[in-house]
Amino acid sequence: MNTNLAPILARSTGAADFSNDTIWVSVIKAVAILLFLLLSVLFALWFERRVIARFQQRLGPNVRGPFGLVQSIPDALKLILKEDITVKAADKVIYLIAPVISVFCAFMIYAVIPFGPEVTIPFTDFVTPLQLTDLPVSILYILGITGLGVYGIVLGGWSSGSTYPLLGAVRSTAQIISYELGMSLALVSVLLVAGSMSTSEIVNSQENLWWAFALLPAFVVYLISAFGEVNRLPFDLPEAEGELVAGYQTEYSSMKFAWFYLAEYINMLNVAAVATTVFMGGWRAPWPLVTLFGEGVDQGWWGFLWFILKIWLFMFLFVWVRATLLRFRYDQFMAFGWKVLIPVALVWLGLVAAFQGVRHFTSFDPTAIDVGGLSLRTVLFGIAGILIIVTVVMYLIPDREAKPAPDGKAAKGTSGADATTDEPFDAFAGGFPVPPLPGQKLPPSKRRARVTTPAAPAEDATEDEEKTNG
Repeated sequence: MNTNLAPILARSTGAADFSNDTIWVSVIKAVAILLFLLLSVLFALWFERRVIARFQQRLGPNVRGPFGLVQSIPDALKLILKEDITVKAADKVIYLIAPVISVFCAFMIYAVIPFGPEVTIPFTDFVTPLQLTDLPVSILYILGITGLGVYGIVLGGWSSGSTYPLLGAVRSTAQIISYELGMSLALVSVLLVAGSMSTSEIVNSQENLWWAFALLPAFVVYLISAFGEVNRLPFDLPEAEGELVAGYQTEYSSMKFAWFYLAEYINMLNVAAVATTVFMGGWRAPWPLVTLFGEGVDQGWWGFLWFILKIWLFMFLFVWVRATLLRFRYDQFMAFGWKVLIPVALVWLGLVAAFQGVRHFTSFDPTAIDVGGLSLRTVLFGIAGILIIVTVVMYLIPDREAKPAPDGKAAKGTSGADATTDEPFDAFAGGFPVPPLPGQKLPPSKRRARVTTPAAPAEDATEDEEKTNG
């Protein structure tokens, strides 16, 4: 691996060449990507259940087919063949369109993801890149489609005409906005160093060093933000079965529910593919293999193999985290995004921008700097480690809570909404039930009073029975 930062941080060149592709080649590639995603989702269903079972010392699916591999097919058919129910209070058009928006946006991400280098199609002389297309602004395209996909969740919850789906949709909106900011800042630092927003050029810029190592804080921020982006544990707050029944999907059934379910798993594959492309060298082989076996393992169809292995490495990480961590509380989740991830990503982005600005707009070469006898590369890795430690420490520091003032008066520094009052809080004043703010009290529950009333003594009960029968 090259230890000089100058060639590593050079502007990338060598975008994929699609000049030989015809319309029919593009159609075949699009159909192949569609089949790849559908088959990957079927495999992911089995993979997740099998891995979680191993974590919990169970067997998991093991009857249908070898190792239970065919179990996902009857499960999918059962879901599709269930009764399709449409809620009377729903906005029919938007209620039907919402899941289609989610799954359509999920499928579109892989259009700009490079699966491998240029290859020769078997039994022909035709040479083409293993990529449907590429754009000068492919990363912006990915972020735009990701932001558009949240409309399916928002519209699905709103159009259902029910309280719990609406609350799940509102949660999802806040979650996507919060964590997509951190994800975007992490990607921008890569764009500054790679010098391009084209996915194929970003992969070519990692020939000497993967950006996951050179830009480690950005990679960590992206990984954490990815869990929030795809609504996976510990960040699956839009669904939150214990609080919202099933979130925005509550009023959906059969095929419409299956579209949302399909979009969730495809989005997992999407963020894994983006992480592989932007941070993990894309289809490029790990550097020890290139050193041991030469550049032959980094060319042709070998690239497709390395790309698939890296994607499923991230998929295993998703399942591992789900089997290990508990769900965050919603206020903890939002505070972590806004108070920890975004500040750390901004600081790292500022350092990367300053470094690149000095390199490209002055005659000074920062790669020649020695700090106390240490190379600049060692110093940058040290700064990256310090930022990661700061991220962990910022998360562990507890938030200050306002101490309640005596005699029911408002605590110092609290607003009127947060003031402690003795007046009962009407949760249904605005039409929809809302939780009380800090300091507000719900009125006593009449139902709880009836349930908790002590039962009559046995003698009194006998007398009542005699009078009734008398």
